[in-house]
Amino acid sequence: MNINADFSQRVVVHSQQQPWLASPMPGVDRRPLDRVGNEVARATTIVRYAPGSEFSPHVHTGGEEFIVLEGVFQDQHGDFPAGSYVRNPPQSSHKPGSDEGCVIFVKLWQFNPDDRLQVNISARADDITPSSEFTAPATGVVSKVLYRDEYEAVSVYELAPDSVLELEASKGLEALVLAGDMSEGNDNLEKHSWLRLPVGSQFKAKAGRTGARVWIKTEHLPFADEQIARVQNAK
Repeated sequence: MNINADFSQRVVVHSQQQPWLASPMPGVDRRPLDRVGNEVARATTIVRYAPGSEFSPHVHTGGEEFIVLEGVFQDQHGDFPAGSYVRNPPQSSHKPGSDEGCVIFVKLWQFNPDDRLQVNISARADDITPSSEFTAPATGVVSKVLYRDEYEAVSVYELAPDSVLELEASKGLEALVLAGDMSEGNDNLEKHSWLRLPVGSQFKAKAGRTGARVWIKTEHLPFADEQIARVQNAK
């Protein structure tokens, strides 16, 4: 299964306009953003857990990275409320679910295979309780690094109303609007809209009238072919 699998192209997905697709587990639905592979895949997806639903225990052979967008995600390691940013490295395992229901943005099989660092932090630039409503900064842009290594850099940016964020994206860029809205190129990106820019790009976004909170990953797309090869070898 290939979805937005040409990494040389600019891609925008307004996820909230997409239908939910059933996963193999009852009560767990998905909105694919990009995907190369079937159930074992290099994939970027928005996943919805119905109240009381769960996934069977599994090992993250290629690693898992996610942000909780709504509700509370749970596994045997604890509860992760909206705003939590989690990295489960290759060879980690868990049994995910949600008592009250939740929505997460998740990326699979996109790690350095030697990475063993577990991360669980608030994906907020101001470190306020994750479930608090978004309040844009009064002026300018506030940012927080969530994770960085030689393969990728992951940050969250909070933009004041009508402010501009420019980033060099020579090694590609992905952005997910967590709150508010912004424009980039000819696209208006609303809550949970996802953008992927190819290698050799420049990112220039302008926040809307209420500002924006945006998750952004850079530096990673040159490694996409290696990640896809590892998925294919794992089948």
